Amino acid sequence: MPYWRLSGFYFFYFGFLGIFMPYWSLYLKSLDFDAKQIGILSGAVLATKIFAPSIWGWLADTRGKRMGVIRLGSFLALLSFAGIYISHNYLWLIFVVITFSFFWNAVLSQFEVLTLAHLGRQYNRYSRIRVWGSIGFIVAVVVLGLLFDFVSIQMLPLVMCFFLGGIWIFSLLVPEKSVPARHVEAGLMKIVCQPSVLSFMAACCLLQIAHGPYNTFFSVYLEKFEFSRTFIGQLWALGVLSEVALFVLMHRVMPFFGVRKLILLSLGISVVRWIIIAYGVHSITLLLLAQLMHAATFGAFHAAAIELIRRTFPQQFAGQGQAVYSGLSFGVGGALGAVLSGFMWDYSASATFVMASVASALAFIIAWCWVEEGDEKSYGH
Repeated sequence: MPYWRLSGFYFFYFGFLGIFMPYWSLYLKSLDFDAKQIGILSGAVLATKIFAPSIWGWLADTRGKRMGVIRLGSFLALLSFAGIYISHNYLWLIFVVITFSFFWNAVLSQFEVLTLAHLGRQYNRYSRIRVWGSIGFIVAVVVLGLLFDFVSIQMLPLVMCFFLGGIWIFSLLVPEKSVPARHVEAGLMKIVCQPSVLSFMAACCLLQIAHGPYNTFFSVYLEKFEFSRTFIGQLWALGVLSEVALFVLMHRVMPFFGVRKLILLSLGISVVRWIIIAYGVHSITLLLLAQLMHAATFGAFHAAAIELIRRTFPQQFAGQGQAVYSGLSFGVGGALGAVLSGFMWDYSASATFVMASVASALAFIIAWCWVEEGDEKSYGH
């Protein structure tokens, strides 16, 4: 199994997220865009997840090979994002962001399937590979937090291009792993339309709506209260560090709780986390506590979601199953969360995070009523 090559891809992919999520809004703010424009430019990156993963997932599942799709998407994402150097015009940036993200969002869901294919019967080791993505995020967010206290944030696009280049290079190093081609057209929709699956996807979507204010405006929110960019980077890193710790232990956590209970626990903690951020920003202790909760609101939920999708979608639909999950949660949910928070931000920053808590509560109710454990009862051995 190509452990380090798989891990290196995750390192650069989520390292890029460690640049984008905390600092993209600060970069756009430095270009004098207002909150609504920042929300739209951030949401546009996620909006292409609604359809891009499904298009590329269909292509990869039909051919039965994924590395060609991953390599092409990685290269075109880098090439498209380089267009940011042409102009900072608002409409041009929307075009650049949509084009770049269409290719970039084609990559991860297919790479998840490829990773599980390489793991085979050792699929319980997924979290030990995925943890390198979290490490990449931490390295990027901490180093740039320190850097941007001394140099201009205008350097951000250059660093982003470097990490996109890393994604492409590692895509060239990872070997292909064949997955059976898709044969039955109607099978996918039959799976997706099950009430339990639809409810799970709705809960995923609502959780990402809840993450919208955090992903888009958390750094801006902290700067408003005069926290340094070094401290902002450290807070982001703490959240992902807690996620890393959980991923290391996930092979024990998952069997202990089970998928359904882990999802419910994650959503319940999410309700509390956004309320703490809304009203506890003056307390460093509460901010630290809220960031530790990231282990549940993202890490535990994502690991449980990947496992539930593995149980629900047969191997011939694995790529499209990942694409549906990515499109409805990070795509629809992430884009709506970013845009809604952009429109609410100028009215009230704290109310924006309260909205996130309400979305999490709705997700919890849906999951409690309709999400099931899945066919397989153990996480693997």
